[in-house]
Amino acid sequence: MATKLQSKKRKAPAKDDVPEDDLSGGVLDGALSQSDDDSGFVSTDEEDELDEEEDEGEDAESGESEADDDDALLSDDIPSDDEGVEASLRELLKDGGRQNTDTAALAGGEEPEEDAALEDDEDRPNYTITTDANGGVRYVYEEIDPVYDSDDSDAKEPANTIGDIPLSFYDSYPHIGYDINGKKIMRPATGEALDALLDSIEVPKGWTGLTDPATGKPLKLTRDELELLRRVQMNEIPEDGYDPYPDTVEYFTSIEETMPLSAAPEPKRRFLPSKHEAKRIAKLVRAIRDGRILPYKPPEEREREEAEKEEIHYDIWQDEVPREPHVMHIAAPKLPPPGYDMSYNPPPEYLPTEEERQAWENTDPEERLKEYLPKKFDALRKVPGYDMFVKERFERCLDLYLAPRIRKNRLNIDPASLLPKLPRPEELKPFPTVCQTLFRGHNGRVRSLAIDPSGCWLATGGDDGSVRVWELLTGRQVWSVRLNSEEAVNAVRWQPTKNTGILSAASGEDIFLMIPPILDPETEQAGRGILDAGFGYATNANGPQKPAGVGKEPPAKWARPGTKLEDEGVLIRITVRSTVKVISWHRRGDHFCTVSPGGQRSSVAIHTLSKHLTQIPFRKLAGLAQTAHFHPSRPFFFVATQRMIRCYDLQKLELVKTIQPGARWISSFDVHGGGDNLIVGSYDRRLLWHDLDLSNRPFKTMRFHEQAIRAVKYHKGGLPLFADASDDGSLQVFHGKVVTDLMENPTIVPVKVLKGHKVVNALGVMDVDWHPKEPWCVSAGADGTCRLWT
Repeated sequence: MATKLQSKKRKAPAKDDVPEDDLSGGVLDGALSQSDDDSGFVSTDEEDELDEEEDEGEDAESGESEADDDDALLSDDIPSDDEGVEASLRELLKDGGRQNTDTAALAGGEEPEEDAALEDDEDRPNYTITTDANGGVRYVYEEIDPVYDSDDSDAKEPANTIGDIPLSFYDSYPHIGYDINGKKIMRPATGEALDALLDSIEVPKGWTGLTDPATGKPLKLTRDELELLRRVQMNEIPEDGYDPYPDTVEYFTSIEETMPLSAAPEPKRRFLPSKHEAKRIAKLVRAIRDGRILPYKPPEEREREEAEKEEIHYDIWQDEVPREPHVMHIAAPKLPPPGYDMSYNPPPEYLPTEEERQAWENTDPEERLKEYLPKKFDALRKVPGYDMFVKERFERCLDLYLAPRIRKNRLNIDPASLLPKLPRPEELKPFPTVCQTLFRGHNGRVRSLAIDPSGCWLATGGDDGSVRVWELLTGRQVWSVRLNSEEAVNAVRWQPTKNTGILSAASGEDIFLMIPPILDPETEQAGRGILDAGFGYATNANGPQKPAGVGKEPPAKWARPGTKLEDEGVLIRITVRSTVKVISWHRRGDHFCTVSPGGQRSSVAIHTLSKHLTQIPFRKLAGLAQTAHFHPSRPFFFVATQRMIRCYDLQKLELVKTIQPGARWISSFDVHGGGDNLIVGSYDRRLLWHDLDLSNRPFKTMRFHEQAIRAVKYHKGGLPLFADASDDGSLQVFHGKVVTDLMENPTIVPVKVLKGHKVVNALGVMDVDWHPKEPWCVSAGADGTCRLWT
């Protein structure tokens, strides 16, 4: 046995004996093989342990094998070291004739004929060459015989042939028995704890968790075996088709008896009619008569009768139970009882006269008080049929159908409680209430007015063609100039910047820029410098180039007004193509716009003061322009036509928003200082508040005037006030508070109605303006006066 074990061992060659030039038989061979697969390598110590276990398990064979092993070890045929093994291998390679004998000796005594047979089997192909039906070559492979070491999963596992020997005898051995060929059946390897856990989680089919004592492998049961175990546990019949209660075999009834069991005579009741049967027959007869038992009918007749019974009519009121009337139920009105006039023989005083009969016939049927005239008959049999009977019945049905059936409680609501809870006007002070100063001096209507940015001076313009400057608090006129003797001054506006004192006025087709000589010299000099700078820009070589078109007329002409007007303080005259009605300044004071409703394409013009430049922003405007304003803080420009207000972006040169007030004719509008709200006045007596962030429709519509609204104005000094001027001669002052919270709506409360102007030729208040700091307003009237309200 030692020879066999020693032949299986693999010894590493000594480092000193390895040649330096021979790399194939040295370190590389072992290193590469062990790196590829170390599972087949068994150390010498492990083999010795296995040999010792086999020696201890097989006591009967150990004696003979040990003696043979000792003899084999003492033999001179087997080399004792690695040098002998290598020398023998070289001799075998050189000597082909002695290969079988030396190889058998090195391998432990195996027969050379078996080695030759194995080499022949390896060299022989595993197929045979035959000819197919077409004469071609056909390769026929041998059938695979599934053996113990085959990869065939369907091959049967070897059966253990140890008989009744307990498996506990094999606990100390690596095998658990022997198969029919005498080969050892090795113990199945046990998996890791993780594999056991995974097997317990992923339960295969037929898994029981038990171990087969015969093979030592997990016990798997088929579906039929599991079903059998389930039936046994549930106390059911284990086999299908088994009848636990078979039919009994009647032994006595199957035996014929030749002799009676009793020789007693028959009783008398067997010869008399049975009363019980008579009762049952009578019961059946009654059931047939009552129809509870029906005679047999063929299927065709029965189907025909069932088809006839399919049309069933139900009475939906058969289960109706009278109910008590509802608490709020109103009974149908009853007809009034007949009076004496409906009798066939009424008293004479109920009979109509001839005049009454003609009047009744000439009246429209809808306006008659009665549908009939009383008549008198001698007897009831002479009374004819009533011709209005059907009509009266129909109208009565309509009254019953349309009459209310439930009493409705009337809601007693105070109309005042439906109005919004507005603060009291006394809580919203300050606002103007009384007339403080009266300004007289114009001949005719005062069409426009404006308060300068300092709040000290008031400029007015009227039908007399003059512009007048007043001291606001005292009402004293300090300066005046007549611009045109034929045309009225339609608009007067101050430049919004301080310390310039520039006043603009429009009369006819001319726009005048002036500096009243009532200001201090520094302010006057600064204003003159701004107005004169434009002439230098126009003559400069780097100024704006003229249009390419030869002879094209410019939109406006900037020139000196003349020596007479220049001595009075008027410095520049701008001539446009049509009559100017509105002037509006930009917040920075370098630009202002003018509106000429009759100018068509050039109705809206934007003028640049520092360059003496006039531009026409619209080639075509939808509708007639009425007024225009700049946005107080953003580069937006608002233009109002008769029905629309359009907002344009001057930087991007595009339309931003279209506002639809819903008015028939817009007269004026003004933008709130915050820039998110605006008010619109119209000639159809409506005042509209617009929230630009909310919608393009009006947020609130107010009607407090009987005549057209001429002007609307916000307070520019930060006070929540605005006012409108109407042709009825009054001003309506409102408290309009706008908050930054987008979730809260603006508060609009009318606080005061200011009356004082007279209506002349259906014209009342023409214009209104606010003091830049105080809650004061100034109004211009058609009666030729201006009033300061404080």
